[in-house]
Order: sequence, then structure tokens, then C-alpha cells
Amino acid sequence: MKVHTTLDLDRELLQNAAVELGTSRTTDTVHAALREVVARGKRRWLAQRDFSELDELLAEIRRSR
Repeated sequence: MKVHTTLDLDRELLQNAAVELGTSRTTDTVHAALREVVARGKRRWLAQRDFSELDELLAEIRRSR
């Protein structure tokens, strides 16, 4: 789903973001920045998980080979 909207963007910030993200069009820069924010949230969520229960699960998986 696409939404058409008007934004007031800081040109220097947009240009710096485009350089960092490797984008050239404003839309591409904004989309890439939004994807980065979502990915950062997913990484933060993953980093907060306790994976201690995986030791037992991995041992069980390896036994079945």
C-alpha cells in the first residue's frame, strides 16, 4: 500500500542520509531510512531474547541425526 504525502525535510539531513544509504531519490532515501529503523527495532528485540533454552533443543536436534 502506498501513501502520497507532503513532508518538510531538512535538505542537508536528507542528503547526508542518502550518502549513507547509497540512495539518490528522496523517496528511496526515506524508504531505506524507514527500513533501517524497522531493522534496528528487530535487532534490539532479538538482542533482548534469552536463548538459553536453545542448548537443550540443539542437543535434541543433533541426537536425531
